[in-house]
Amino acid sequence: MAADDISEKLLSKVQIQEGDSELKLKDKIWNEWKKMWVIAAPAIFTRFSTFGVNVISQAFIGHIGSIELAAYALVITVLLRFGNGILLGMASGLETLCGQAYGAKQYHMLGIYLQRSWIVLTVTATLLLPIFIFTAPILKALGQDETIAKEAGVISLWLIPVIYAFIASFTCQMFLQAQSKNMIISYLAACTLVIHIFLSWLLTVKFKFGITGAMISTLLAYWLPNIGQLIYVTCGGCKETWKGFTSLAFKDLWPVIKLSFSSGAMLCLELWYNTILILLTGNLKNAMVQIDALSICLNINGWEMMISLGFLAAACVRVSNELGRGSAKAARFSILTIVTTSFVIGFVLFLFFLFLRGRLAYIFTESEDVAEEVDHLSPLLAFSILLNSVQPVLSGVAVGAGWQSIVAYVNIGCYYLVGIPVGVVLGYVFKMQVKGVWVGMLFGVLTQTTVLLVITLKTDWDKQVLIAQQRVKKFFVEAEPNADSQTA
Repeated sequence: MAADDISEKLLSKVQIQEGDSELKLKDKIWNEWKKMWVIAAPAIFTRFSTFGVNVISQAFIGHIGSIELAAYALVITVLLRFGNGILLGMASGLETLCGQAYGAKQYHMLGIYLQRSWIVLTVTATLLLPIFIFTAPILKALGQDETIAKEAGVISLWLIPVIYAFIASFTCQMFLQAQSKNMIISYLAACTLVIHIFLSWLLTVKFKFGITGAMISTLLAYWLPNIGQLIYVTCGGCKETWKGFTSLAFKDLWPVIKLSFSSGAMLCLELWYNTILILLTGNLKNAMVQIDALSICLNINGWEMMISLGFLAAACVRVSNELGRGSAKAARFSILTIVTTSFVIGFVLFLFFLFLRGRLAYIFTESEDVAEEVDHLSPLLAFSILLNSVQPVLSGVAVGAGWQSIVAYVNIGCYYLVGIPVGVVLGYVFKMQVKGVWVGMLFGVLTQTTVLLVITLKTDWDKQVLIAQQRVKKFFVEAEPNADSQTA
C-alpha cells in the first residue's frame, strides 16, 4: 500500500546499514532521525487531527446554545477524559509487548497481543458504562446546575459508542506504530477531519438537527478511522503480524492484565493531574477570569502537547524495538536522539510563547482582564512547554522498557505528594492565586522529569535487554498451524 511504500523508502537505507557498527556519527544520527520521524510525524499529525475533532464539535455546538456548550465541555473534559485515561493507559501495555516482540522478530505474537488487548479493554469499557448511563444524577449529586446536568446526561449517552471506539483506536495505533506502519493512521485521520467539518456543518447549520446532528457527526468522526484501521490490519496490510483471529488470545491473559493495570495507573495519574489543576482554581478569588485565562493557556499547551506525544510514541517504539532486537547501544542512542530533537523543538516554542505573552489571548477572547491574566501566566505556559518537550519522551522510554509500575509510583510521589500540596500552599496560603497553583503543578512535573532522567541515565541497558528477552519468551506461544488460512 502507499503508506507502507513511503515508510519502506524512508527506512530502506537504514535497514541495509543496520549491521554496520562503524558508521560515522552523522550517518548514525541521520539513520536514527529517519526511523524516529517515520513514527513521530504521522503520530503528531494524527493527534492534531483527533484533538481537532473535539475542537470542531465544540465550535459547532457553541452556535447551538450556551447550555449545550457547557454540557458538552463538562462531559468531554471530565467524563470522556476519565474514560480515555483509563483505556489509553491500559492499552499502553500493548506498546511494550508489540514493540519488543517486533524487535525480537516474533511477528505472529503482535496479532495475539492485539487480540488480548481487545479482550481486556472491552471488559474495562463495559465496566465504565454506568458512569455514562447515570451522568445526570451523578452531576446533580455533585452540585452541578440541573439544566446543564440534564443536557450532559443526554450527551453522555451519545458518547458510549465513542468509549468502544477508543478500544480499536488505541490498540490499532500501537500495533501499527510498533511496525512503523502508522502512516495509514494519519491518512485516515486527515480524511475523517474533513468529513467531520462537512457533516457538522450539514447537520447543525444546514439541516438544523441541533445537538443530535453534532453528536452524530462526532460519533462518525471517532468510528470512521477505526473501521479503516481494522480493515487495514485484518485484510492484508499486516501479513507478517496478523495471522487471523485465534483462541490463543484467551491464553495467559493474567500477565497482560497486570501489565495493563500498571500502564493504566501510570497514565491516569498524569492525565488527571491537569484536571485537578482546573478544579483547584474554581474556589480562588475572581475565579471566572482565572479559569478563563487558565483554560486559554491549557488550550495552547494542549495543542503543543500533541507534538510531545508524537515523540513519546517514537521513543516507546524505538526503545522497545531495540531492546527486543537485543541492542542496548542502539536503545541508548535512540533515547539521546529523540530527547535532543524534542528538546530543541520545545526550546524554540518556549522562546516563541515567552515573547508573544498576552497577545495570544486575543485569539480566544476580547476581555482585557482575561488577556492581562494570560500575560501574567505566559512565563509559566512557556516553562510548561519546555518541560513537555522532555517529560513525555522519558515516559515513552519507560513504556518501551516496561517500567510502567515504577513510573506509577514516581507519579504518585511527584504529582500528588509534591506538586498538588505545593500548589495549594502557594495558591491559597500565600495568595498567589492561579499562578501559585500552576507553579506547584510545574514543580511536580519538574520533580518527575528529574527522577525519570536520573532513572534513565543510571539504567543498565544491557540488563534491560535481558529483561526484554525474558518478557518476550514468557509471553511467547507457537503460532497455530492453520493461522494463515484464518487470516481475514
